Amino acid sequence: MNRLILSCVAASALALGACSAGGSETVASVSTVQPAAPAKQKAKNVILFIGDGMGISTITAARIYAGQKQGQTGEEYVLPFETFDNVALVKTYNTNAQVPDSAGTATAMHSGKKTRIGVLGVGPDAVRGNCDSALANPLPLMGEEATKRGLALGIVSTARITHATPASVYARSADRNWEGYIEPEEERNCTDIATQLVQSDFDVALGGGTGGFFGSAQGGRRLEETADLPAQWVARTGGSYVTDKAALDSAPMDKPVLGLFSSSHMTYMAERANGEGLNEPTLTDMTRQAIARLKSDPDGYYLMVESGRIDHGHHAGKAGFALEETLEFARAIQYAIDNTDPSETLIMVTADHSHVFTISGYPRRGNDILGLVVPPEGDISNTEEPVKAQDGKPYTTLGYWNGPGAIEHDHEEGRPVPETGVDARQQAAIPLYSETHAGEDVALYAQGPGAEKARGVIEQNVIYDIIVSAFGWED
Repeated sequence: MNRLILSCVAASALALGACSAGGSETVASVSTVQPAAPAKQKAKNVILFIGDGMGISTITAARIYAGQKQGQTGEEYVLPFETFDNVALVKTYNTNAQVPDSAGTATAMHSGKKTRIGVLGVGPDAVRGNCDSALANPLPLMGEEATKRGLALGIVSTARITHATPASVYARSADRNWEGYIEPEEERNCTDIATQLVQSDFDVALGGGTGGFFGSAQGGRRLEETADLPAQWVARTGGSYVTDKAALDSAPMDKPVLGLFSSSHMTYMAERANGEGLNEPTLTDMTRQAIARLKSDPDGYYLMVESGRIDHGHHAGKAGFALEETLEFARAIQYAIDNTDPSETLIMVTADHSHVFTISGYPRRGNDILGLVVPPEGDISNTEEPVKAQDGKPYTTLGYWNGPGAIEHDHEEGRPVPETGVDARQQAAIPLYSETHAGEDVALYAQGPGAEKARGVIEQNVIYDIIVSAFGWED
């Protein structure tokens, strides 16, 4: 190969020089002008799905449960968000707590700062239950920032809409429990969470919790006997206040909507299967309504969707209840995937914290995830019968480290045979009125503009930074 050809090959490979034939050599020159970096794609919309208490063990159990409900063994099933390319582990501790609560964790995601357990929208120097210290330590609120920048805002939860996770979008409070009532000595300048909601700007707010919005004359728990905060909100905004699925479906699409569908938290999916709460919208129904109403804003939107009752099922020690809520959460996520443009919408799925919920005992492939442990086929035990513990009783695959299902050892009868099925309360080791959160990392799944930042092991407040970066607010 002659020198001219070699020169041309090199220039072609670099795509930076030029060659000419004709018997003379032209030396390839390297350009000092670098091509412009492609502009970072910004998200028009961001949807943050928070499975309250949806730790990794819950995701695994829900995956198996979902597959088994479709006639599969279950282990091979894939939940909708498990197809996302970007995954991170998230550290959930609060500034003063190794194992967190939802107020501190949700505040981290919606303010960009970690804070104490039990407080909302205020910094770690605030003393829980002290109004003055809360007022002196405000943090940014995602809801305020979104509406200030012209975006539509949506808040959806199956818990009370004033509960910790949804409240973190719009409220600051020295105590997460100040939902509709503040102790008189702390009431001087602080505002309860329900009042903060109706005084804030939002386009969609859907959940439970009418009790915090009405006075005692209407079955509420506000100090003012005849209080009616939804009526005040309607008078201020011209929006629609709705209390059941039919009214939500028929509410005008061009006006804001406030939906409160139960006196406290909304009905469990497992209870809906028994005919309870059928007038309430499901989480998927509320997600559908929120997206339909928010997408008309030309500037885009921020939407937070919480499956609040995963957490409550675990606290009750009822894994079946928690898994049914997780499956409904997955359906809502699938709806969002199918009805948004991935080139303009960042979807993130995470949890605020985990639970002391375990999957154990060497059950066979495809074993009923809500049942007793049966050993693998062909195992040395070679039995189709449930495995027995040292006390001669069988045990379940799912269980809790602590909670209301704690084993009470009767000296005569010993440990009872565990319950199985959706309505069962799993056995636990340590007796507590309510099962507790756990402190291990949770997962974050992401797709869409800015999703590539959901990688590695991150602090929980970085989720806020990912949202800010995706919207381009840091420019």
